Amino acid sequence: MQNIKTSKLFVASCLSLLVTSLSFGIRAGIMGQLGTQFDLNAGELSTITATAFWGFPLAVVIGGFIVDLIGMKRLLVMAFIFHLLGIVLTIFAQGYWTLFFSTLLIGIANGTVEAACNPLVTALYPQNKTTRLNYFHLWFPGGIVLGSLLVLLFSHIGLNWQVQVGVMLIPTVIYGYLFSKLDFPVTERVAAGFTTADMYKGVLTPLYLFMLVCMFGTAITELFTNQWTGVLFKTVTDNALLILTFVATIQVICRAFAGPIVHRLAPQGVLLISTILSALGIYLLINLHGESIFFAAVVFGLGVAFFWPCMIGFVAENIPQSGALGINLLGGGGMLAVSFYTIYMGGFYDTHTIQHLATGAILDNYQKAATGTPMANELAHAQSLAGFDVLHITLIIPAVLIIAFAGLVFYMRTYRKKVVVAN
Repeated sequence: MQNIKTSKLFVASCLSLLVTSLSFGIRAGIMGQLGTQFDLNAGELSTITATAFWGFPLAVVIGGFIVDLIGMKRLLVMAFIFHLLGIVLTIFAQGYWTLFFSTLLIGIANGTVEAACNPLVTALYPQNKTTRLNYFHLWFPGGIVLGSLLVLLFSHIGLNWQVQVGVMLIPTVIYGYLFSKLDFPVTERVAAGFTTADMYKGVLTPLYLFMLVCMFGTAITELFTNQWTGVLFKTVTDNALLILTFVATIQVICRAFAGPIVHRLAPQGVLLISTILSALGIYLLINLHGESIFFAAVVFGLGVAFFWPCMIGFVAENIPQSGALGINLLGGGGMLAVSFYTIYMGGFYDTHTIQHLATGAILDNYQKAATGTPMANELAHAQSLAGFDVLHITLIIPAVLIIAFAGLVFYMRTYRKKVVVAN
């Protein structure tokens, strides 16, 4: 007979997500060091970064199809193995390809964690899904804060980036041990009696497909902007990484107090307000300068705080028959969109950097210029302008989402009225 220890399972889930987020925070913090040590340009760095977003959707979508068959516990054992291999390979990386494959392994591990833990949380707390998903997902920005601060601390005291990556081994080993000792429930779809046919029908409904397309935009707005903070703002402020830390801290605080907010506004209402604030935040990031840019980071953090858990929570609450597959396709689709967008924007950033340099400029020559030289200063100015070009394009996405989520709020109000009248 199973002995489901809800609290311990939830704690272990949070630790596994902590490893996922540490991989984002630490990688964002050491991106410049990797570029310098291995002589990588922005396009190559963006491809390495995007690799994590390829591995994630691959794992989370496959996990969505098989989680009901093999169980959530086996998926999480697989996540532990992939995390362990990816972290060790990163520590001993020798160049572009080892970084590429180690990041891919970590991306697969991250996706496997999401594939198992999102349905696990909804199964553990069926009456409080969106709030508990917010509590669970606060560990993602929480890990980014911790990872960013560790990078700053370790860099200040002279520890190399390999040590910073190695820190992730600690929570990895702990969550692997905890999950190996605990019993797991069945997924909520199985417990509710929805068939596999119901699940496939659920992910083909117009409402689900609409949310999937919106997830592309919310994921790009949040994750692309966060992941590239250090690159986009390195020429604007000496503390570019602190912008990421500010954003992530706001996300942690908001998700910790999500309960009354979600109860008051419902997931769709929270999403509408979030898109307005995230669009305003990106606009301010473009137009504010100096220390006031941290105010823009706060606004942006308020905007993206609820995106991921409320998107998943909306689907779990309103399309429950879609089950783990519905949740995981949503997450996988979002990460895949971030991957493609990151690759495109890496090339866009390099191209626009060149455009802001003198006619006929060769980017490699400028990148090799010594710090403080005229060429280095010209490159810094060009990169600053190119970073703003990237943000101008990205701003379009939350602007469009404002219209989409306003329509969703109207639809849900109308839909609920029809349900009440029918009953």
